[in-house]
Amino acid sequence: MTDNQKTIHYNAARFLISASKLSQCPEDTGAEVAFAGRSNAGKSSAINALTNNTKLARTSKTPGRTQLINFFDLNVEGCRLVDLPGYGYAKVPIAMKEHWQKHLDQYLQQRYSLRGVVLVMDIRHPMKEFDEMMVEWCQSTEVPLHVLLTKADKLKKGPAQSTLLKLRKELTDILGDKVTIQLFSALKRTGIDSLSRQLDNWLTLPAVSEEDHEQSEA
Repeated sequence: MTDNQKTIHYNAARFLISASKLSQCPEDTGAEVAFAGRSNAGKSSAINALTNNTKLARTSKTPGRTQLINFFDLNVEGCRLVDLPGYGYAKVPIAMKEHWQKHLDQYLQQRYSLRGVVLVMDIRHPMKEFDEMMVEWCQSTEVPLHVLLTKADKLKKGPAQSTLLKLRKELTDILGDKVTIQLFSALKRTGIDSLSRQLDNWLTLPAVSEEDHEQSEA
């Protein structure tokens, strides 16, 4: 049995390194899944719920405080989770936002080991400007997207399901079978199994070499 056939235990996730630019990221081998989301969408809480570790991803009452790309090793060699910088109404200088934007774009465009993106949206405020940007990027690069509609416990079952179905149709029209979407609540710990299955599917895909990547773009 190879490493990529072993069961991934997300509660074994451990901090690996932080990077402010692509050149500081770990070696671009293996497989990783990146979490992205606007400030206050619940991204850090989702990662912490998935890994059953409330201290793994930094949570802050100050939106946009996390300014680095944070990497977490999993128990299967070469498999990683990635926490991307949050955007939105972060009270930071324009120059710093532009720095984040530049290096986030480079990571998303050039990272061969990236298997998929988990886009975290507050179910009460879906498809804001940052979310639309991420959807457009996934459309142009054909990288699979999984949408987590977080804080689902804040809505009753009917409205939550209605939002899910509406957004699923909207995104499927854009991304086809490259997108999946689910409800999630870190507070109630609902949706963790569905998220784990999606990550398992991505992280156990065969490795993509730089040569394969270039051929697919040709």
